[in-house]
Amino acid sequence: MRDKDLLLAIDNGTQSLKAMVFDGEGTLVAIEKIPFKPYFSSQPGWAEQDPNLFWNTLANACQALFARKEVAVGRIAGMSVTTQRATVIIVDKDGVPLRPAISWLDQRRSFDYTPVGGLWGLLIDVAGLRGIVNYFQSQSKANWIISHEPENWEKTHKLLLVSGFLTHKLTGKFADSIGCQVAYLPFDHKRLDWAKPSSWMWQAVPMSPDRLPELYPQGQVIGGVTREAAQQTGIPEGLPVIAAAADKACEVIGSGSLDPSIGCLSYGTTATINVTSKKYIEAIPRVPAYPAAIPNYHTIEIQIYRGYWMVSWFKEEFGHLELQQAAELGVAPEALFDEMIKDVPPGCMGLMLQPYWTPGVKLPGPEAKGSILGFGDVHTRAYVYRSILEGLAYALRQGKEKIEKRTRIPITKLRVSGGGSQSLNAMQVTADMFGLPTERPHVYETSGLGAAINAAVGTGIHPDYPTAVRAMTRVKDTFTPNEKNAALYDALYKEVYKKMYKQLAPLYKSIQAITGYPKKQ
Repeated sequence: MRDKDLLLAIDNGTQSLKAMVFDGEGTLVAIEKIPFKPYFSSQPGWAEQDPNLFWNTLANACQALFARKEVAVGRIAGMSVTTQRATVIIVDKDGVPLRPAISWLDQRRSFDYTPVGGLWGLLIDVAGLRGIVNYFQSQSKANWIISHEPENWEKTHKLLLVSGFLTHKLTGKFADSIGCQVAYLPFDHKRLDWAKPSSWMWQAVPMSPDRLPELYPQGQVIGGVTREAAQQTGIPEGLPVIAAAADKACEVIGSGSLDPSIGCLSYGTTATINVTSKKYIEAIPRVPAYPAAIPNYHTIEIQIYRGYWMVSWFKEEFGHLELQQAAELGVAPEALFDEMIKDVPPGCMGLMLQPYWTPGVKLPGPEAKGSILGFGDVHTRAYVYRSILEGLAYALRQGKEKIEKRTRIPITKLRVSGGGSQSLNAMQVTADMFGLPTERPHVYETSGLGAAINAAVGTGIHPDYPTAVRAMTRVKDTFTPNEKNAALYDALYKEVYKKMYKQLAPLYKSIQAITGYPKKQ
């Protein structure tokens, strides 16, 4: 038996931070979770956060974790960090934040950018890609800072994602994992590195490469925990910090999928369907495949931007009674919401929800809005809640078909993780909607487990990723499709859902033209 056989995983999400200890078999030994408000907003559409909240929460979670008797700190071999994607932090040369972090949920856009010109501009226009490039530029948090806060940009030593910020706090190095680079930055997703000096991306986001962190492959040691970080967190000084990946990528390997025939659904704040691929394939043309948690692999992904945030939205806006009862009974609110919809039939008596609460670049397009249609006097709050679960499943099924069309590999099995996977109704709806066996991993914290798998390979507890995934992941529950429900969903999906966006898009465009929302790119 190894003297050091445990792994520390940090999962910094949008609404909480979790510090976890796993063993080499993927068993969750202990966990400490500290919730926090996802953002504050000083202007409509803005979503910002104090970067030091992330670090202080990490420190507090680790201290609480190590105080537990089941955690033998001396047995920890290494650690990895996985975080929310695309939240941007600018820091000075000492790593001190210059302004609040701009969250991935932030809806501000920059329209003061200089369009890409020269030869690249000509090629972009000839290829008909100007709209996509303009979208990239307007979405870039860096471009907004450059345009609106030039004094802060002048002081900026490094532009970091949350993963890079925490890595610097832990190791003192301005470094990050290749697997965490999911943002509107000059990153070449095909090459899995910062863009070449000649790339159009450096015109689209005008910055010098030295403002970005050094990148490390997944599973490689970035550095050791500094004395200062050790004093603040209780993590042993010198403990190896190993490059992991962004939370969605970690969820994929934490769910046990290395095979493009296994679709991984994440029912988190953003809902996604992913497969892992050695080959670079874009599920939607010109929308990149993201880095996987395994070096030199990609995750082919379709995302529903607000995803299971919609469930939280429903709870906050319409679920006050259940939230109050849950607090009084000392149970999880999800149990009461599941109970609330137990008598709502599959298909919600024709109530159909399209979950495009936030616009996109392709499908949905920049004019998109969410919609619910089919209301009748039979429909109650419970129907609306179930229609959210079904609407997300419809959208992800459409994503599955897009991925299959691009990869030419059928998805024959599903694995589901994230907060929504704890709902038995959501799991059964998924199995019925897709008509496929749907599996739930042995541990709910698949993002943390994925980071622990990176650490296991980086510390040599396991020699490679296939071995680590086989040893540390397994299926706990399998949900089999109900044939009658599957047939109902199949008809609604083909005859109604797939036609909704095309039929409603002209109305969305009219709403956009009349109201100015969402703002045109």
